[in-house]
Amino acid sequence: MRHRPILCICAGLLAAPTFVQAESWTHLGDPHLNALPRTAEEAARIEQAIGSDIDPSALSPFEINTAGKATVAARTDETAFVQPSANMSFEDELLFRVGESLFDKLWVSSPSSTKASDGLGPLYNARSCRRCHVNDGRGHPPESPDDDAISMFLRVSIPADSAVGHENIQGYIASRPEPTYGFQLQDHSLAGVPAEYSLRVTYEDLPVTLADGEIVTLRNPTYHTDNLGFGPMHPDAEFSPRVAPQMIGLGLLEAIPVTDILAKADPMDANEDGISGRPNVVWSLEYDQPMLGRFGHKAGSPTVRQQSAEAFSNDIGISNPLLPAPWGDCSENQQACRTAPHGDRDVRFFEIDSEALDLVTFYSRNLAVPSRRDVNDAEVLRGKRLFHKTGCASCHTPAYVTHRLADQPEQSFQMIWPYTDLLLHDMGPGLADNRPEARANGQEWKTPPLWGIGLTRQVSGHTYFLHDGRARSLLEAVLWHGGEAEQMRDAVIAMPRADRDALIRFLESL
Repeated sequence: MRHRPILCICAGLLAAPTFVQAESWTHLGDPHLNALPRTAEEAARIEQAIGSDIDPSALSPFEINTAGKATVAARTDETAFVQPSANMSFEDELLFRVGESLFDKLWVSSPSSTKASDGLGPLYNARSCRRCHVNDGRGHPPESPDDDAISMFLRVSIPADSAVGHENIQGYIASRPEPTYGFQLQDHSLAGVPAEYSLRVTYEDLPVTLADGEIVTLRNPTYHTDNLGFGPMHPDAEFSPRVAPQMIGLGLLEAIPVTDILAKADPMDANEDGISGRPNVVWSLEYDQPMLGRFGHKAGSPTVRQQSAEAFSNDIGISNPLLPAPWGDCSENQQACRTAPHGDRDVRFFEIDSEALDLVTFYSRNLAVPSRRDVNDAEVLRGKRLFHKTGCASCHTPAYVTHRLADQPEQSFQMIWPYTDLLLHDMGPGLADNRPEARANGQEWKTPPLWGIGLTRQVSGHTYFLHDGRARSLLEAVLWHGGEAEQMRDAVIAMPRADRDALIRFLESL
């Protein structure tokens, strides 16, 4: 089967739905955080540090420390993303290292004498977290027919008539698992169970001519689900390609007050600037209530712990306290998968128990953000000015101050520079996957954080960007922007070469 995005990077021809009713999310809180209220004096200090009157063309005195006191010195090798928060105690670093060992662990099939590591699959995309998140960096699409797609997969679902269980989340788009293949396609399996598919990606060249005559060739992907192991897909199946995102700074993003994120939402574009950021609101498996989505390419997970649990279940087939099914994403129509041996009900009860899940969460929450490089370079500062002048900061919000937290000193009251608003934006038909996720429609994506993006080649060995790795450079990633970002993209196309180079140099300094 072939699944091809719409071939267009022009204006947002397929507009996101118009929201005629005002949205109110004042009831959303941060139940995952033991947060202390801000004082009036703290609020004033924050406004002074990151308020709207800050000069975007000059270096902020705090900007080099991208993650506040948690920032680490930028290493010059592939280990730049594997460091713990710089403000972590020695005792907590021991916990971090134990969590790292669980993140690295290769799971094996059941039954096995290795009781602490059995339970893999029966369907899976990888045998460990590290296999997808190499060096805690970003994944990539298969680069050739012989390359494994281990750090990329396809989400799949079909439309549903009603959003059962999510009726109190306004604008929730109903969907349900593909009847045979579930919510995610797994390309590996244990003996006796067929793999669900083989992923193959082909590309069509799409030239874009810049104002000075330079031609940049984008590659438009088509996704092929070859060798379907359980028969044909439902005719209404909708697919979304995803590469593994980088892991740094997750705990700091989780610690941004929900009110600060919602304050930037403008779903009906009341200020008429063309930017209509919307929050994704999802169901929390931990707290049994709606929460702001923060993680994943469409902000489909509310917390680092839930995202970790979903990855264990869907990517590795490991049961856990939040997703207890021992067969992972296997559907009722995959009985060979559901009846295969699994590692539940031993001394751990789940294949990964609550204590181990918490340790992986602690590790993921505390992967440190490296410091900025070349921050005083004249070209970098010029690029920063252009970044703001072209409106990129309308979505890639530079800075926040995290909650003051009673029990998370690493994330507590830090001034951070992630360059994201964590909101959904219509990116136009060129990037559309045409598959909804919670409140996100088929053209909307969460603004990804930009911190660390200049270290991608060093850490991951490539420069593939966007949700599916189609962009081979930062400039290609910019040129794929459409929808709400069309005006900004066109401004980059119209720039002289020197200005474009300065803009990219600024991004590479982050």
